[in-house]
Amino acid sequence: MPLGIPDEEFIRGKVPMTKQEVRILTIAKARIKPDSVVCDVGAGTGSISIEAAFQAKDGMVYAIERNPDGIELIKQNSQKFGVYNLKVIEAYAPAGFEDLPMLDAVIIGGSGSNLPSILDAVDKKLNTGGRIVMNCITIQTIAQCLEYMRKREDYTYEAIQVQVSQLEQVGRYDMAKANNPIYIVTCEKKRGAK
Repeated sequence: MPLGIPDEEFIRGKVPMTKQEVRILTIAKARIKPDSVVCDVGAGTGSISIEAAFQAKDGMVYAIERNPDGIELIKQNSQKFGVYNLKVIEAYAPAGFEDLPMLDAVIIGGSGSNLPSILDAVDKKLNTGGRIVMNCITIQTIAQCLEYMRKREDYTYEAIQVQVSQLEQVGRYDMAKANNPIYIVTCEKKRGAK
């Protein structure tokens, strides 16, 4: 399946979901290969997990989610899209990392105020050259993320801010309706780092 599944195709409920345009950028920044092992932290509905599973068709995706409604939605969406290389882990991250194999990419969509602890756990499981991609909605989360990465000499990082607006028909006019801005932070574990 091509990257960028339309939002309306996912079973959603009331669990937050990363929108299509942000998913596309997130997956592109993660540089997922066909045999990659990926973890999606704070997986929500599983929209990123599903997109990652299609990219890592010969690999494996682990979706860590604490919300029981989210767990159910990830399972339903996996079944709907016929994704079988995705394993759901019901845990409040950083719990759930201890039994994971080494990872090529980690996508963090939700951290539940545990970002430094999650990043510590990710670091122990991330292969050299592996990537962490964080979608930060709040200023506090982007600040925590950048503060953490500035202290690390074994990572390079970059950050972008994106805001997507979609046209909405209002009578005979079209207006731009803005989604919330998102910071996407991409970190790469340097070659030679332990």
